[in-house]
Amino acid sequence: MTVIALIGSEATEWLRYDRNALQTGELWRGITGHLTHLGWSHLAMNLAGLALIWAIFGNHISARRWLVILFVGAVGTSALLYLLNPQLRWYVGLSGILHTLFIAGCVADLKYHRWDNRILLVLVLVKLLYEQIWGPMPGSESTAGGKVIVDAHLYGAVFGFLTMGFYALIDRRKQKLSTGR
Repeated sequence: MTVIALIGSEATEWLRYDRNALQTGELWRGITGHLTHLGWSHLAMNLAGLALIWAIFGNHISARRWLVILFVGAVGTSALLYLLNPQLRWYVGLSGILHTLFIAGCVADLKYHRWDNRILLVLVLVKLLYEQIWGPMPGSESTAGGKVIVDAHLYGAVFGFLTMGFYALIDRRKQKLSTGR
């Protein structure tokens, strides 16, 4: 992400989620759009969020699963933006995927029965509800340096829940096979 930012606006325009470009077959933008940013403050905010998620939940999920969750979050968020937000011409930023990762981390952490994790999960759900009713959190657009697409946050969170539900089914199936039940 930093390399893309260093290259500048040409790289951002070539890699961002762009509805017209997706329609002409530039499907990579469904992933790379999440790696581009509005500017340095937007990038810094997203990297700080990524570091926080890693610090809180990093060891609760295997590296392989984190990569799958990240990929599913990128593709899923882009797909829902494409299908449900036809007015959205372009999008940049990691925030949709950050919501995927945060929800996945919270769900993975539920097995430890910690009260603080439950509070984090409730707070992010309240934040998502707030954003759907009233729009971006106060100050987020000025910090990011542009419009915040709150639907990306919601879609990312949905894929966090779906991915972890899928992994719960896989883990349950593996457990049944190993115990013979």
